[in-house]
Amino acid sequence: MRRRWCSTTSKSSSAPEQGVTVQVCNGLPQLTVPLPSRRDLCRFTLRPVTHTVQDFINQLTHEDHGIDRVLLRTADGIRISSSDSIESLLMNDFDLEINDMTYRVVVPPGQKLTLEELSDMGDVRHLVNKLYMALNVDQHQVMKEREILAQIEEIKTQLAPLEKKRENLVSAAERRTTILAWAGLGYMALQFGFLARLTWWEYSWDIMEPVTYFVTYGTAIGAYAYYVLTKQDFVLPEVRNRQFLIGFHKRAKKTGLDVEKYNQLKNKYAQLEDDLNRLRDPITLNLPKK
Repeated sequence: MRRRWCSTTSKSSSAPEQGVTVQVCNGLPQLTVPLPSRRDLCRFTLRPVTHTVQDFINQLTHEDHGIDRVLLRTADGIRISSSDSIESLLMNDFDLEINDMTYRVVVPPGQKLTLEELSDMGDVRHLVNKLYMALNVDQHQVMKEREILAQIEEIKTQLAPLEKKRENLVSAAERRTTILAWAGLGYMALQFGFLARLTWWEYSWDIMEPVTYFVTYGTAIGAYAYYVLTKQDFVLPEVRNRQFLIGFHKRAKKTGLDVEKYNQLKNKYAQLEDDLNRLRDPITLNLPKK
């Protein structure tokens, strides 16, 4: 099958006599374009499925370094995006502007791509995508998996000495928190015994009732002061966690453990593990984020 589309020159009286000629040979359009610097014709073979307008522009500028500007516009003067495919470009008439020359490429109605041809091209494009995935995606997936595993090994190497320090600090902070918790329980038991002794042995309830009131009110003041200073409610699990963190960070400064660096490495390690799991997903191909 051989098709020929002839173009006419417009918008410039100084354009060369040769126009842009388009021939379809074996399903591939071949555009013959007059080069402005050499004043001769040059043929460019394009692929409707995989090539874009930008590929055509790159071929023109590579062939003639005297080309400073290449634009493609529709017949209405609307600029055609460089990301459009050659397939969509050849569906309608268009203007090719090279430097100060403008060529009108007229596609005869009988030679435009039909819906059946477009469907065939869509099938070809789908086949090309499947071939690309079969030939390249598996290799890319293996290379990406090796890259992630190498990063995980590097992070594990950096975390190894930090993990030992952290385990010692966690043990020390746990002991400190446990001691404080038992000390609080001992203080409450001692206070209970002291007030009971004064109530039933030393004095009477009439005397100790105001004392217990002020002791209770003083405890409420202490709980409110804790909220004012820490901006946290006086809830025992939260108090315990806060004391644990205080003891942990104090000992970390003394031993030289960089907590911020440790947290960054752990977050990076978790992210890499998540990327690796998604990469190995047998259901769908979910490549890691860049």
